[in-house]
Order: sequence, then structure tokens, then C-alpha cells
Amino acid sequence: MKFFYLSTCTTCKRIMNEVELPSSVVLQDIKKELYTEEELEKMKALAGSFEALFNKRAQKYKALGLKDQSLTEEQIKEYILSDYTFLKRPVFIDDNQIFVGNQKKTVEALTEYVKNI
Repeated sequence: MKFFYLSTCTTCKRIMNEVELPSSVVLQDIKKELYTEEELEKMKALAGSFEALFNKRAQKYKALGLKDQSLTEEQIKEYILSDYTFLKRPVFIDDNQIFVGNQKKTVEALTEYVKNI
């Protein structure tokens, strides 16, 4: 089990406390240790697409004018690999399960999943 988060993100910290992650979960601060291409490919396989992992709220997303472009999956992958700000956070992975983002329903599902581990 792995939890990808940003230590400077108050939302990520709140979710970590709210969910009560087991001590067996590996915490990876993506600002200090960027995910690998292999890890990103696994996230994509579980999430269904790179777009599902793409943070469209990132300041760089707007600054680069990406909202006005039609990006391919490969382009989205390259953006996510190039800068951690493009990965929707947090991301929790366990075998064949993934939880991406901070939407209320996602956090509730993650909380329920962790309770049943």
C-alpha cells in the first residue's frame, strides 16, 4: 500500500488524519521523492487513464494555457511526469485498488476501504 501526497498540502494532511492510514502504508511525499514512470503507469492502469490522474486545478495548468488545449493521453502523461503539481492528490494504491483526489465521496470510499483491511 502506498499513499502519494504533498507534505505542504493541508488537504492531504487532513485526509491522512481523517482516514487513519495503517502503519503498513508507505507514505511518499511527491515533492521530495517524485513517483517513477512505472508507478505512474500502475496508477493509470488502475484509474483507467492519465486524464483521471491529471490535476486541472494546478496553477501551472492555467499558466501554461493547457485548459485551452486538447491534450492527448501521452501529453498528459508527460506533464504529470515532468512536475508533481500535475498529479491529482492524494493518491492511495493497494494491489488493484486506487483512490485519487480529495472529493468527499473518494475520501469516504478510502476511509471505508482502510477500515476493512
